[in-house]
Amino acid sequence: MTQAIITDVESNMKNSVNHLIEEFTKIRTGRANPALVTNIQVDYYGTKTPLQQLASISVPDPKLLLIQPFDKGSFDEIEKAIQNSDIGLNPATDGDVIRIPIPSLSEERRKELTKVASKFTEDSKISIRSHRRTGIDELNKVKDDMSADDVKRFETQIQELTDKYVKKVDELLSVKQNELLEV
Repeated sequence: MTQAIITDVESNMKNSVNHLIEEFTKIRTGRANPALVTNIQVDYYGTKTPLQQLASISVPDPKLLLIQPFDKGSFDEIEKAIQNSDIGLNPATDGDVIRIPIPSLSEERRKELTKVASKFTEDSKISIRSHRRTGIDELNKVKDDMSADDVKRFETQIQELTDKYVKKVDELLSVKQNELLEV
């Protein structure tokens, strides 16, 4: 029973870290990354459809995204959806493909994005600590069936997991900040 609690806590902490990684991919760094546009919703024949289902997205060089729609009739809708999204990129149709040049970020914008990354990291740490609290609460519900030493040992395991995942989140933030501040 107690091992199941610890396994559940660790699984939830891993999910928090994975969510942070997902959030970090959405932060523009001045380099082309397909994650910038994959979740853009395109009005395709009256239905909101993710861009990744309507086109192939490639990165031919670090400053350019290339979108090749599967249906030639969707060019205008895809271009309009990209322009209306809040990512601040301007697509250009070039025959069979849509090219999206990725401009360099200003120093001010880089610092602003670093703050956004820090906020995502703090939210992730709060989530990890919440999972720790939940695990300890679950442990307290069954502590009458265990010795005091076992309770303490399991609480220590949960705290070690918390420390491990908080450290992992801090490492991810450090990597992202270096990526953002790189000129």
